[in-house]
Amino acid sequence: DITFGAAPFLLEPPADQESKPVLKFAKLSENATVPTRGSAKAAGYDLYSAYDYSVASLDKVIVKTDIQIAIPAGCYGRVAPRSGLAAKYFIDVGAGVVDEDYRGNVGVVLFNFSKETFEGMLWFNRKKLNLKN
Repeated sequence: DITFGAAPFLLEPPADQESKPVLKFAKLSENATVPTRGSAKAAGYDLYSAYDYSVASLDKVIVKTDIQIAIPAGCYGRVAPRSGLAAKYFIDVGAGVVDEDYRGNVGVVLFNFSKETFEGMLWFNRKKLNLKN
């Protein structure tokens, strides 16, 4: 799988240890796809690109998901690369923090460290990123 990871990290333990942080998602356009989990034990949620992109060699692009995420109180979100994309295509993720109070369109900064243009259709036809919970 070609995915990215992101997670809500607790800044302090919840008062009620029984409670589990819950992420809430909202679609901002018809291009958006609601995040999903690959399995019950998946490290997080898969995010999907709302649009096709290409990233020139040694360049970057912000991939828009057209998804709004409500991060639980006391947490922050983190978008991070998964090894498959980095190993196969030399693509990495940067600037991956989603603040607890951010309610805008979640974008993922992709860096292309390869010598060739990364055509989004290879990856974006699957339109898969990952948001860990």
